[in-house]
Amino acid sequence: MSTSTTSATTGSSAVATRGANEPAKKKVNVGRILAWALLILAIIATLFPFYWMLRTAFSTSKSLFANPTSLLPVDPTLGAFKRVLGLSTVAEAQAEGGSGASVNFLLYLRNSILYSGIVTIGQVFFCSLAAYAFARLSWPGRDKVFVLFLGALMVPPIFTSLPNFILIKNLGLLNTIPGLVLPSLLMTPFAIFFLRQFFLGINKEIEEAASIDGANVWTSFFRIILPMSVAPITTLAVLTFIAAWNDYFWPLLIGNTESSKVLTVALGVFRSQSPQGSPDWAGLMAAALIAALPLLILFAIFGKKVVNSIGFSGMK
Repeated sequence: MSTSTTSATTGSSAVATRGANEPAKKKVNVGRILAWALLILAIIATLFPFYWMLRTAFSTSKSLFANPTSLLPVDPTLGAFKRVLGLSTVAEAQAEGGSGASVNFLLYLRNSILYSGIVTIGQVFFCSLAAYAFARLSWPGRDKVFVLFLGALMVPPIFTSLPNFILIKNLGLLNTIPGLVLPSLLMTPFAIFFLRQFFLGINKEIEEAASIDGANVWTSFFRIILPMSVAPITTLAVLTFIAAWNDYFWPLLIGNTESSKVLTVALGVFRSQSPQGSPDWAGLMAAALIAALPLLILFAIFGKKVVNSIGFSGMK
């Protein structure tokens, strides 16, 4: 009797062990599958315009109208890029359906670099000083002034365009690079808020220790705070450069001459130069692609740092 009981117990134990060793079947997570499907669709919807821009840039304008639904470049060529960079003759440009007008792309590129670079350097420097004053210095009405700065975030830029235009005109700076950069050279409320949030997260004991060693406010700012704030300052510089590079309305108001026209304005002029009756879409997409390359390179290098710094600045 005991033998049979032992055998039964051993058999049940073996079955239990075998069942425990068998891998459990995973349940299909429908929600996770739907989330991934939506994410993939969102990525495709986001990247498809860039692909369409590439497809158009490497096609000829005449062939595009003959086969507008093709997902691949139609009659692949580099002619659009040559037209934009001024490397093709008038006959070659018109043969591919482009405009025969000359485009001084390198001059416009220089103007955009000057405009964006000067605005970026000015805003980063002056906004760093202002953010440090709001975060560390104690002076009467500091919090009230900061609230006033934050209120400026709710004012649309279009409201200040006319007063700024009149000021630049009265100063005689129309159609000049200084006229382009002056209204946005000093500071913006967002930049001050962004850097202030980071400065508040730095331990005050570091500055107190420096002050004991004889460091004044300027020494603490330039030798302690700035070296510790390389990541957010780099992030602010990238964001400011991108915003200035993509700016269109203000450069359109101020810069109407060849010496002051930036890329965004020049692209609109390039589109209107269509003596054959239809825009040079291939050339326009090639110009837009070249104009976007500096921004793509910047974000490819500093993209992770930008995201991390924005997330950190929102934490207390």
